[in-house]
Amino acid sequence: MGAYHAGSLAVQQLVGVRERADHTGRALGQDISVAAAAFLGRQPLLVVGGPDPATGRVWTSPVTGTPSFIRATGPRQISVAGGPPPTDPLATALATPGTPVGSIVLDPRTRRRLRLNGRARPTAGGFAVEADQVFGNCPRYIQRRETYERVEGRTPDAVRRTGRLEPADVDFVRAADTFFVCTVHGDGADVSHRGGDPGFVRVTSPGELRWPDYPGNAMFRTLGNLYADPRAGLLFLDWETGGTLQLTGEARTEFSDAGERTVCFTVTEAVRTTAAVLLRWSAPEYSPANPDD
Repeated sequence: MGAYHAGSLAVQQLVGVRERADHTGRALGQDISVAAAAFLGRQPLLVVGGPDPATGRVWTSPVTGTPSFIRATGPRQISVAGGPPPTDPLATALATPGTPVGSIVLDPRTRRRLRLNGRARPTAGGFAVEADQVFGNCPRYIQRRETYERVEGRTPDAVRRTGRLEPADVDFVRAADTFFVCTVHGDGADVSHRGGDPGFVRVTSPGELRWPDYPGNAMFRTLGNLYADPRAGLLFLDWETGGTLQLTGEARTEFSDAGERTVCFTVTEAVRTTAAVLLRWSAPEYSPANPDD
């Protein structure tokens, strides 16, 4: 698989960063290094996304466990103990062999993140992902959270589904300093992180969100995927209570003459779960890279 597909190449050309993208694309590989394997083994949170094989809708979900629940079990494979509950909209995809998935492990304590994309298959104790691409990202826009604790007594409330955002969801999104986005293309899926000061994601209606696309590594994997396929899935996480808001829909990117980029996301379905994640993180220290909007 090449570093970039046609969608990413088109956006790189449009923005004028093709040479830089070729340089940063050298970080893309298939093998999980010793350092990457050790990093994975220390983390309590994995975010994974992909398309539902039945509906085609794209979802992004959290999976948690005690450190070492994610293990590199081969030079190009990770195994995950556990997975999302059966009520999670991504559960069917992870139970279907060969589903294209993207994943990201983000450590707020060190502002490090690692992305691994490939094909999922169910296992007796959870699921595995055979890697097509493995790469790290810079720490920009990651809010530092120094510590976390596992809250064993949490019990997820019943999942609620609607076709639009409710007032509580609007408040949730407007207060967010971080979310995760899964996008897809013909050859696979990709999960990325977006961060900024609270309010960087705007709710323009119960069915539409907008956020600025801040300067990054010039790969334009997310925007490149959206250029070719508008389907996307978002995950908003309450880092204190463990509540989640999962959205699926379609997104497009608006390019201004001033060089600014804005992503507009239209909601098809919203899924809310209270206390979905058994982790409570400390208060954030906002990234110094966050723009003053």
